[in-house]
Amino acid sequence: MMLKEFTAQFLRHTAPSRRHLTPELVLRLVTPSCPLWSARIEDSPFSDPFWGFYWPGGQATARYILDNSDIIRHRGVLDVGCGCGAGAIAAAMRNAKQVVANDIDPFAVIATNINAELNKIKVKTDVDDYVGRSCKDFDVILIGDMFYDEEFASVLFEWLNKLTADNKLVLIGDPGRHSLTESRRSQMTLLASYELPKETREENNGFTHSTVWRLNKL
Repeated sequence: MMLKEFTAQFLRHTAPSRRHLTPELVLRLVTPSCPLWSARIEDSPFSDPFWGFYWPGGQATARYILDNSDIIRHRGVLDVGCGCGAGAIAAAMRNAKQVVANDIDPFAVIATNINAELNKIKVKTDVDDYVGRSCKDFDVILIGDMFYDEEFASVLFEWLNKLTADNKLVLIGDPGRHSLTESRRSQMTLLASYELPKETREENNGFTHSTVWRLNKL
């Protein structure tokens, strides 16, 4: 699918929603009112419309930023795997010095730009792969819902530990996926836990809560 065609399809198959943990943000999402919500995979125009959902880790991270703005104010923020862009938008709303919404999927970046515009917010976007980089231009790294696969989680966690060693603040949002193991959680500080809205529970296999963690410096 071409990028221009994607924009039209995205607008067609999503709807503005505030039915999530951050009603301050209006986001175009695949909601129960959208045919795509219940469509069969073969009937979807998208191979994986992950950017059309507001995943629970991202919701928790954005909620935490909105409620604790001092943590990002006047700091450079990188939202890795930004999806629908909510974390980056929340950081920009709370006066981060610089915000970059990053996803290796160009469609996620388009979705993020559309959602930022909906909220009258400007964020920079980037499709480069930041995993393994020093991220020298940033003070805060946001990671939401990325502990879904053990092999990737191992690479991700090693990189994040290097960032904390370099005095970066790493915030991790997650509802309790299997790759956020007890061993990994033991290296973190729990900052907040949120009860998820009914709609979010239904689309996330029954997760009832989502959490925000700070990765500790080793």
